[in-house]
Amino acid sequence: MKQPLGVILAGGQATRMGGGDKGLLALGGQSLLTRVIARLAPQVAGLALNANGDPARFERFGLPVLADSIDGFAGPLAGVLAGLDWAAAQGAESIVTAAADTPFFPADLVPQLQLAGEGMTHPLVLAATPDPARGTVRHPTFGLWPVALRDDLREALGGGLRKVVLWTQAHEGREAVFPVSGFDPFFNVNTPEDLARAEGLL
Repeated sequence: MKQPLGVILAGGQATRMGGGDKGLLALGGQSLLTRVIARLAPQVAGLALNANGDPARFERFGLPVLADSIDGFAGPLAGVLAGLDWAAAQGAESIVTAAADTPFFPADLVPQLQLAGEGMTHPLVLAATPDPARGTVRHPTFGLWPVALRDDLREALGGGLRKVVLWTQAHEGREAVFPVSGFDPFFNVNTPEDLARAEGLL
C-alpha cells in the first residue's frame, strides 16, 4: 500500500480559546502545530496544512496551506475535501488527517489506520478509543481518507452534510481502536484549562 499524504486540520474557529489559531499556542516551548508536524511527518509521504484566512501566518512551517473550497464554516469534512483535492493533484491514493490541537496522538497512527482498512476497495477509517462510559469514541479529525471518494464528499458537502460519521458510515467506514493508558492519546486542547493539563502531561 502506498504511503498516504498527511493533512493537518487547523481550520477550527477556536471559540473556547477566545479565537485565533490554537495550533500556534505554545506547549512546553514549542507550538502545538510544531509538535503535531513532528509526530505526523515521519508517518506520511508529504504534508500540508488545512487553514483558512491569510496563509502567511503559517509561513515559518514551510508547508502548503490549503483553504476550504466550500464556503462558510463547513467543519472538518471541508478540510478533508481540500486535502483530497491536493492529494489528487499529487497522484496520491489517500490522505491521513490529524488535528492541529492534539499533540499526543499515536506515533503509529498511519500504520494502524491502514491495517484497519485492509481489504477495502477504498479504505476509509476513523481513529477511535475505548471509553468506559460511552463505549468506543470516534475521533473524526483523525482518519484515513481515499482520494477516490472526493467527488462523492464534494457532493455531500454541497448538499449540506456536515457530520463526519454520517458520511463515513454511508461508505462502510471502519474504526481503528487505539489503546488508552493513563489518558486518551487524542486529547485535544480546547480551553486554557486543557492547555494547562497538556503542560502537565508533557
